[in-house]
Amino acid sequence: MHLLFATSIVPDGALASGYEIANAAIIAALRRAGARVTVIGFTWPGKPADDPENTVVLGAIDVRTDSASARQKLAWVGKALLSGLTFASVKLRAVPDSDVLAAVARAGPFDGYVLNSVQFAGAFEKLFADRPSIFVAHNVEHLSARENAAAAGSLFQRLLFGREARLLETMEERLCRRARFIFTLAEEDRAALGVASDDRSAVLPLVTGAQAPTEKALRRIDCDAALIGTWTWQPNRIGLDWFLGKVVPHLRPGFRVRIAGSMPSGVTSKHPGVEFVGRVPDAQAFVRSAAVIPLISTAGSGVQLKTIETFELGLPSVATSRSLRGIDHRPANCVVTDDPADFARALEAAAAVIHDVDGCAFRRSQVKALDAAIRLGLEKLGPVRQEAFA
Repeated sequence: MHLLFATSIVPDGALASGYEIANAAIIAALRRAGARVTVIGFTWPGKPADDPENTVVLGAIDVRTDSASARQKLAWVGKALLSGLTFASVKLRAVPDSDVLAAVARAGPFDGYVLNSVQFAGAFEKLFADRPSIFVAHNVEHLSARENAAAAGSLFQRLLFGREARLLETMEERLCRRARFIFTLAEEDRAALGVASDDRSAVLPLVTGAQAPTEKALRRIDCDAALIGTWTWQPNRIGLDWFLGKVVPHLRPGFRVRIAGSMPSGVTSKHPGVEFVGRVPDAQAFVRSAAVIPLISTAGSGVQLKTIETFELGLPSVATSRSLRGIDHRPANCVVTDDPADFARALEAAAAVIHDVDGCAFRRSQVKALDAAIRLGLEKLGPVRQEAFA
């Protein structure tokens, strides 16, 4: 079986975001199930595809809103309003339909499509109707857009996110209705999309890398707590604002918190122990240098890859209940609370007595369940022919 995996940004091997980590895990699982997978989409500027022989590149684009100029943002908004597309999808309309169709024809034939999230599928929705498809819903995007609208700081942002929510809801409904099968990354997302039947959908438990994390008996602790993420993404920003505004004031002054990753302007903290460190060369080494990991999601849908990575590494954590969505197993060194004061006390207690666990069993259970779900979805497309790969 030959599948075309249609996605906004093709893998470049960096695994710099949760979206890219999830894509790598899903593509690897499809190939373990015996499918040949060709990926189609765009690259980031200056970052070539990691697997060029099995990738169709439509061009290089930068779709990040936070780093775009005001002129570019206005152009995207104008194109979205004129075209009836979402803001996220219109950014991918960098090439005409004819170029996409020609690229697909050169790389085919295909038995079916894997439509990876709504952004690319929404930008070129009519082009992938000639074959059966599987839809991968990384999040329930229309619910995330509603949350973003509620948290927006300006009327314009509220109106923009409100429009996104309305368009995304109808788009997600169409993609689910047309798909032979739907994969979600969290159990509650199946019901939110109206596809909770086992004949229509399954949850994909994820892992964060091709190999299990290397065992390291001794950790050098440089801070009490560490967080890393793309904080310019609105659901992540909502969680960070909750942590800085609600949890951090309850921490003792000497508690050291390091926060890494792309940071929007205006994010500050008066707590003397909070340090914003920007980009770090090794994300895994950064989190391993902390006594405890705060898992702070309070918005969005889908699964939190940082939670999975923390559990794979066996690191102590304090998590909101929202951070555990899509994860069935909670290790013994994870404390769950949504109360800010309790969250702060749990962080201090975990940092005082560090309790690492073996994360290998968690990873093995994730891979086993992931492969079973992938096989179930592929059965809806037809029998899978084993193919050799170079």
